Amino acid sequence: MNRFAFVGAGRMASAMVGGLLSHKAALPAEIACIGGNDDTAQILSRRTGVTAAPDATRLLATADTVVLACKPQQLVSLDPRLADLTAGRLVISILAGKRLARLASVFPRARNVVRAMPNTPGQIGAGITGWASLKPLADSDRAIVDTVLGALGQMVALDEKDLDAVTALSGSGPAFLFEFVAALREGGVAAGLSRDVAAKLAQATVLGSARLLAETGIEPETLRDQVTSPHGTTFAGLQCMAARGFRDTLKETVLAAQARSEELSRDA
Repeated sequence: MNRFAFVGAGRMASAMVGGLLSHKAALPAEIACIGGNDDTAQILSRRTGVTAAPDATRLLATADTVVLACKPQQLVSLDPRLADLTAGRLVISILAGKRLARLASVFPRARNVVRAMPNTPGQIGAGITGWASLKPLADSDRAIVDTVLGALGQMVALDEKDLDAVTALSGSGPAFLFEFVAALREGGVAAGLSRDVAAKLAQATVLGSARLLAETGIEPETLRDQVTSPHGTTFAGLQCMAARGFRDTLKETVLAAQARSEELSRDA
C-alpha cells in the first residue's frame, strides 16, 4: 500500500522521501511519486526504490496522504482528476505562496489541507518548517504531519497569517545567510587571505557559531558580548557594522521578502 503520494519529485520531495525512509517512517513500497515533464520521478525511484507512478490515478490508488511538492506555478496545470482523487485524503502542500483557501478550492474533497513552508536545509534534515492547517487536525493527521514535515527537521505550528513572515525569515533566510558567508569570505580575501582559506574560515566560523548558539541556548547578544573586548578588534568591527546600519538593513531585508510573499499569496 502506498501510504504517501508525492506530486513532484524535485529536491524538497527527495529530501522528504529520504527522511521518511531514513527514519523508518515508511518503506519504499509505501511511497509513490509523480514528476512533471521530466525524469525526476524515475531518478528518485531508481535511487530510493519508491514507485514512480505513470499517472495521477495510479499515484493515488492506495495513498492516504498527498504531498504537493511541485513548483507553485504548476498548481494550475495539475491533472484535474486530482480534485476527486484526493477525496477523503490529507493534502500537505509545500507550494510557496499558495494559501489554504486556494488549495481547498483545488482539492475540495480532501479531509483536510495543510500549508507548509520548509527551507532548503531540509535537504539534509536540518531545516525548519512553519505550517498551518485549514481545519483543526485530528490526532492521527497531526501524527502524519509530524512524520512528513519532521523528515525535513524541526516544525512550528502557526496561524496562516504568520506564514508570509515565516517565508521571509526562515524560507528566504538561508539565502541571506549564504550572502553573509560570502561577504565574510570576501572580507578575508581583502585582508590578505587566499580565497580558499578565507572560504574555509568563514564557513567553519558560521557553522561553529550557530552550533554554539543552538547548544547553549544563550541569547546571541550575550554570546556577542563574550567575544567583544572593550576597544578590541571585535569592537572595531561591530562599530563599523552599527555605523552602516547592519541590523536595520537585515530587518528591511526580511520585511521586503515578507511584502513580496504577501503579494504572491494575493495573486495565488
